[in-house]
Amino acid sequence: QVRLVESGGGLVQPGGSLRLSCAASGSIFSINSMGWYRQAPGKQSELVAVIARDGDTNYANSVKGRFTISRDNAKNTVYLQMNSLKPEDTTVYYCNARGTLVSRAEFSSWGQGIQVTVSS
Repeated sequence: QVRLVESGGGLVQPGGSLRLSCAASGSIFSINSMGWYRQAPGKQSELVAVIARDGDTNYANSVKGRFTISRDNAKNTVYLQMNSLKPEDTTVYYCNARGTLVSRAEFSSWGQGIQVTVSS
């Protein structure tokens, strides 16, 4: 009932930047938190960054000072500005949104994943 569409991934050289976007649509009443996770092959999923409706943010230590998460509540969209990218940032990134549907049921939805590759 909630669809998340990610965009903005791709190939970038070390030290470069990318901006990921994730737009939520569907029978949404409100979105509490939106965030980005990543999972490298053979590793557990890792929280990259999350932002609450009031703007409070939380980041993984590995991305603090390099990545910035923001959101547009009117557009139900979350962004991840990634600067000073490193090869170890290479993996698939997943968007997550948690909130309440029009029916007042709670939801937690995931995007399909988007590839970020940092390589020279």
